[in-house]
Amino acid sequence: MAMTIGSSNSGQDVDSAPTPIEGTASSGTWFDKHPRVVDLVIVLAVFSYNLPIQIASVPDNLWSGSGILVSLGLCTPYLFRRRFPLRVFIVILLVVAVQLLLGIGLLVADVMLLFALYNLASRHRWATTIPAASAVVLMLLVATAAPIRLRYMSIGDVGLLVFIAVWTWTWGALVKARREHVASLRQRALQLEREREAHGQVVAARERARIAREIHDIVSHSLGVVVVLADGAASTTHSDPDRAQKAMETVRDTGRGALAEMRSMLGVLRSDEPGSHAPQPGIGQVDQLIEDSRAAGLPVTLKIQGERIPVPTGVDLAVYRTVQEALTNIRKHAGSQVSHVEVLIIRSNTSIEVQVVDDGHGPKSPHQRPHEGYGLFGMRERISAYGGTLHTGQRREKGFEVRANLPIGGPE
Repeated sequence: MAMTIGSSNSGQDVDSAPTPIEGTASSGTWFDKHPRVVDLVIVLAVFSYNLPIQIASVPDNLWSGSGILVSLGLCTPYLFRRRFPLRVFIVILLVVAVQLLLGIGLLVADVMLLFALYNLASRHRWATTIPAASAVVLMLLVATAAPIRLRYMSIGDVGLLVFIAVWTWTWGALVKARREHVASLRQRALQLEREREAHGQVVAARERARIAREIHDIVSHSLGVVVVLADGAASTTHSDPDRAQKAMETVRDTGRGALAEMRSMLGVLRSDEPGSHAPQPGIGQVDQLIEDSRAAGLPVTLKIQGERIPVPTGVDLAVYRTVQEALTNIRKHAGSQVSHVEVLIIRSNTSIEVQVVDDGHGPKSPHQRPHEGYGLFGMRERISAYGGTLHTGQRREKGFEVRANLPIGGPE
């Protein structure tokens, strides 16, 4: 049995390859790349060592080849242990039972039962492996009963064999636990990678929505002004050439401004090129926005209250886009009856309030949500992104109002 103790170290090499539980790639060593060869070498080594000495354990009343057949039954199934760990263990355990029933003594090949137990413990759950380990211990007790009675073995020898069996099961269970832990870490890493990709897709979608809002605000306002002025110029070409020429010059300037603003926005998106960051419009450009609207025939006035204070870039742009979208909506929906539009910007140390009020006909019915197109939706989304609030609705007396409040300390 000293041979049994010394041979158990081979089991570690045999099962160093990954198991079907984890489904991971091999570590790249020669043993991992040739697992079948390793198993075959172990089986041949154990069988060859056992062959010349097995005859000593066979009773005289048995055929002399019984020991060889039992040794084959103990060693050969181990070649299939990676694919069928439980079945291999059961077959080897049954061969050991037949060996004991025939009265054949302990063989060197019996070490394969410990190998099979380790293999099973490293691949199956405790509900399966604990009964298996108990069966091995029971077999050891039965096999050593006669040698103890004949004083060939002592109680200490039996205790050592039981300890080896328990240790073999423990070792396999620890290997299995480590493999599952590594597999869970890898699974977690894959999950984090998927979450990172999903987050990137969400960020990209938000960026596309932001770009869509910017393009809508620029194109909708500028083209609205261009269309109005072009209509006016077409109707006064013969009756008032000077006025038509002035209108077309304003169309030209508005188109150039829209083109410059589009280039500015695209310049910000091209962050990988040095010097591509162009300034975005803000409160300082609202004056020009008002002038363009007046030139397009919209009777609008601007009032700015409060001292000039540093404003985050995003909030500054949000104020400009709010005024721009409100004026565009008035030109689209307020009707020809509008006679006055007032834009009021109130600056304080904590927030900026924007009010755009007109005296047009407003919504056609009290239940209609006016202008709830992409522009107003984008305006509401933009202001919410900076922790602000937006109120739109019909005025009690006449017209429509847009009121936005943006905290200066909101997120950038």
